Amino acid sequence: MATKAKAGPGKAQKKGRSAGGRTTSARTTARNDRYTPPIPKNAKTSPKWMGIGIIALFLIGVLVVILNYAGLLPGGVNNLWLVAAIGAIFAGLIMATRYH
Repeated sequence: MATKAKAGPGKAQKKGRSAGGRTTSARTTARNDRYTPPIPKNAKTSPKWMGIGIIALFLIGVLVVILNYAGLLPGGVNNLWLVAAIGAIFAGLIMATRYH
C-alpha cells in the first residue's frame, strides 16, 4: 500500500490556479527587490575601426595563404608565411570576441 507524502517544506506543488483564482508559481511568491542599473550606451559600443580591423585581418590571412600556395610572395613557398597568415586570422578572431 502506498503511503501519503508528508506536508512540509520542500514538497513540490502543482502550478495552476489557487482557490483565490490567481496563478501560483515561484516567481509570484518570491519578490525580487534588487535594482540593477542599465549598462551605459557608450560602454557597450566598440569603435568603428574595430569592425574594419576584424574583416581586414581575416582577409589578409586568407590572401597570404592563397598567395603563398601560388608562389607569389617574396621567398617563394615558405611555411613562415602560413604562420603569419594563421596569426592574422587568430588576431581577427580575438578581436571579434571582444566586439560589441
